[in-house]
Amino acid sequence: MTDESMPNPLVIGHRGASGYRPEHTRSAYELAFALGADAVEPDLVATRDGVLVLRHENEISGTTDVASRPEFAARRTTREIDGAPLTGWFTEDFTWAELSTLRARERLGALRHASASFDGRYPVIRLRELFELVDRAADDAGRVLRMVAEFKHASYFAGIGLPLDELFAAELEAAGWGDGGDRLVMEAFEPTVLDELGARGIRGARVLLIEGSGAPADLIRSAGSAAPSYDAFVTREGLRSLAGRFDGVSVGVARLLEGSGADAAAPGPLAGRALVDTAHDAGLGVFTWTLRPENRFLPAAYRRGKGKAAWGDWLGAFGAVLATGVDGIFVDHPDLGVEARALAAGRG
Repeated sequence: MTDESMPNPLVIGHRGASGYRPEHTRSAYELAFALGADAVEPDLVATRDGVLVLRHENEISGTTDVASRPEFAARRTTREIDGAPLTGWFTEDFTWAELSTLRARERLGALRHASASFDGRYPVIRLRELFELVDRAADDAGRVLRMVAEFKHASYFAGIGLPLDELFAAELEAAGWGDGGDRLVMEAFEPTVLDELGARGIRGARVLLIEGSGAPADLIRSAGSAAPSYDAFVTREGLRSLAGRFDGVSVGVARLLEGSGADAAAPGPLAGRALVDTAHDAGLGVFTWTLRPENRFLPAAYRRGKGKAAWGDWLGAFGAVLATGVDGIFVDHPDLGVEARALAAGRG
């Protein structure tokens, strides 16, 4: 996953600059690049007519105004998503023309009041618009900018006739990105869709996302209780098994700051610097998600004051993550990631 043209670590705007604007909006993505992000991360889900749209989940009541729209009241339903029942409004029940009439809302409105002040201002956007935005931002910046595309609930979508790998390949071609390349990273919590993207000849790094518990939904569908857990992929043997198949792993910040198993020679799942070093030895890159400054998201040692929305010692926490040697950090506030990287490199 090594690329000499790629800043190290890569600062990735998590759903854009989602700490400052409602996530997955044009404004959030434009602001992410303006604040120095090297890449942005869209979450991809599909509409009924096969358009890839940018939403955190296919259930959209928490990130749009759909619940207040009387014309869509009858669309509220309950679905089983990755083995769990979920009630709400789902992208696969809407055409793109219908979704394009919705307006975005801040998902963490109780915590991020400034971002919530933009509720209702920005429309939902689709993937093809983000390709154009990245191209334009790269031209303006005079440097390579990247997209880290996350495929959500891929086995579920495949099961209802909306294969995300096929839809993505068509979007790449239509956007003039051809078969991908160095500007593209693809990630998913399900290894099957990453294999399918590779089988389609789509170039770009493929990264397996690692949850803190449980097992990949696609493997549970195929193997039931015999499915390997996420923990199994971040043991010494698990990381070695991924080498040559994928280009990296992406782990939650807790595995780097709060996990156990710091000894690389110890059995079981690795954490911290030991995880990163072992992955690097296997030829795998390591990303981590999500670095956020609010007390609610910081480990106890880095919290300051009592308010959940107050910013704690984010620089200390970010610095501790960077000290593990990770190759990419997902941040809601890209400017903070850029500053922490500069300080860690001795340039601050």
